[in-house]
Amino acid sequence: MMPSDARRGRVDFIDLAPPPADFGREVTAGLSRPAKALSPKFFYDAEGCRLFEAICEVPEYYLTRAETEILARRACEIAETLGRDLVLIELGSGSSRKTRLLLNALRPHMYMPLDIARDHLAISAASLAAEYPWLEIRAVCVDYSQAFTLPPLQSYARKVAFFPGSSIGNFDPDSAVALLRGVRDAVGRDGGLLIGFDLKKEVEILQRAYNDGQGLTADFNLNLLRRINRELGGDFNVENFRHHAFFNEQRGRIEMHLVSALPQSVEVGGQHFHFDEGESIHTENSYKYSLEDFRAMAVAAGFTPVRNWFDTARRFCVQYLVSGTE
Repeated sequence: MMPSDARRGRVDFIDLAPPPADFGREVTAGLSRPAKALSPKFFYDAEGCRLFEAICEVPEYYLTRAETEILARRACEIAETLGRDLVLIELGSGSSRKTRLLLNALRPHMYMPLDIARDHLAISAASLAAEYPWLEIRAVCVDYSQAFTLPPLQSYARKVAFFPGSSIGNFDPDSAVALLRGVRDAVGRDGGLLIGFDLKKEVEILQRAYNDGQGLTADFNLNLLRRINRELGGDFNVENFRHHAFFNEQRGRIEMHLVSALPQSVEVGGQHFHFDEGESIHTENSYKYSLEDFRAMAVAAGFTPVRNWFDTARRFCVQYLVSGTE
């Protein structure tokens, strides 16, 4: 391994992302289910990333503002709690806007962003390298929703994962525990996890957040069909589908669907898929948690919750956990 000083101000890019053929296989498998479903990880092509950045600015979508408020106000406290001279590993780094709020306070030994959106990750990592020439950056294009192994790191460096945006809510409880266990294995016995998650609240607030007045969330959802058409040669007529997001109270989650407005047949990858009127493709879940719910999940994954930070309206929580159960 090169001495760390030789890497400063540049980006090492490691590509572990699945090939396009895997996208096709997962799409056709998802559309073949009795209840059609696609993974939300496929939202994030270049246009999907752009639309999500725009969603984060709309008034109804409070999550990004709430988490940003926490990180802006509490960055020094968070840095003191996490400790210094660590490797900061971010899952689903996106544009890394929130990360910038931590970097100056933490001064990590290394920053390792993980994301499945290859081009977006490369652009974001290069931008950070220009802004923080002292920072060693090792960007990893990977599908972290599947089992993954981090590239080798210097054994003495303590590792802390950063998982913002309430992205953990995209996973059902069993899958969330499995993902958290994988993060625990990645950070090791003395490692930690700084994670953001959305708290339970009034249903009206939740439903507005996923049905913004500008229609950006609808366009974000429908863009998945455009991506399938473009990359897999699908023939979805996007105008024949509508965005539908609602709170499933029994399961404690927002669900997003693409609903067929009429009976129709669609071809993807040489296969035909029939839709009845009103039949949907389930594209995303976003679970909402109480502190007790999240503690139970974290402990089941082998973490111990240490400290919570909340936004002023107490809609969102950033929690620090360390390896090892109570």
